[in-house]
Amino acid sequence: MSTPIPPFRPEDVDPADPYASYRPYRELDPVHRSGDTWYLFRHADVARVLTSRRHGRGALPAALPEQCPHLRRTVTNWLVFMDPPEHTRVRALVAKSFTPRIVEALRPRIRRLAAELTAELTAADPADLVSGFAAPFPILVISELLGVPRADRPWFRERAVDLQQATSSRAARRSDGFAVAEAAARELAAYFRAELARRRAGRGADAADLIAAMLAAEESVPLGDDVLVGTCIHLLTAGHETTTNLLAKGLLALFAHPEQLAELRSDPKLLPDAVEELVRYDPPVQMISRWAKEDDEISGHTVRRGEKVVLVLGSANRDAGRFPDADRLDIHRDALRHTGFGMGIHYCVGAPLARAEAEIGLTELLNLPGLSRASEPIRYADDLIFHGPARMMIRTGAR
Repeated sequence: MSTPIPPFRPEDVDPADPYASYRPYRELDPVHRSGDTWYLFRHADVARVLTSRRHGRGALPAALPEQCPHLRRTVTNWLVFMDPPEHTRVRALVAKSFTPRIVEALRPRIRRLAAELTAELTAADPADLVSGFAAPFPILVISELLGVPRADRPWFRERAVDLQQATSSRAARRSDGFAVAEAAARELAAYFRAELARRRAGRGADAADLIAAMLAAEESVPLGDDVLVGTCIHLLTAGHETTTNLLAKGLLALFAHPEQLAELRSDPKLLPDAVEELVRYDPPVQMISRWAKEDDEISGHTVRRGEKVVLVLGSANRDAGRFPDADRLDIHRDALRHTGFGMGIHYCVGAPLARAEAEIGLTELLNLPGLSRASEPIRYADDLIFHGPARMMIRTGAR
């Protein structure tokens, strides 16, 4: 008689290779109950819940303490924690502003920012890819998108990092995590409220950025300053750590597959499809949560109304039932329908920007002729949800 599979515990997963931990659950108990939480490991089940109206995000994470009013007010107005009809109205506002045309117009500026950062990397050879490129790059890009002055960007990056201390896994490890995030939420909200007032007073009226686009769109879909401020902060934070992880883990995967790295160097036109495969192969967000809004049957298991369901995106993307030879990186693979950007109404509204950043950022990095991994071991961040290296030393060949 086989040994029963143990309860799944995210804290037991090896961050250097979470996929080995997912495999037995996906194969033996893909709709797995651990305590009062359901974990889904197969692509079909994850995709079904992501696209189902029977499951939702709910309004506000219950873990946020009452002593954090600014944090609660901010997060309440994030798209990711909304369900229809509020979600529908706010997404319509952001979608009108976050168009492919806006992202395409940003590409020259994104390329300039990437080139500046790679120049700094070569000056520091060997260099930490995370602190020297992957972390500052998306903050600089989002700041461009929001029209944040260049002088304010270091301050913005510090507040974005502080705000991330409110994630459940991080708050559990540091006693001041919520206090740090509360201070960041208060300061960011004050910044954006002042910026909205400045724009409405006619200063910066000629700006062609996302804030200007949202203010113009709000004339037909009025949502109020709480939503506008929350959306600005959400874009700042949601696009920061995820893109950082995408860049770092994408390059790490290519280092492990030098023949595919060489192919991308020789034919950069392959990068758009390669980015989709890199997201599938090692997604920057490993799992997300939903709550059952009504009783539901998932592959023979009854999930009751109000129960928490964790969708293990990293496992779903390695499901051989959807992606043949799923543990193999293949930049020529049709990786569509991967779960790295979500699905359904919560599909990542910033996905076009993340793709552009990954394409341009990886292009600039791969143009460094001596690019290679340094000998220092990679140190992973202590967070399985937002999964990626905290430190990743590289050589650029400059010395």
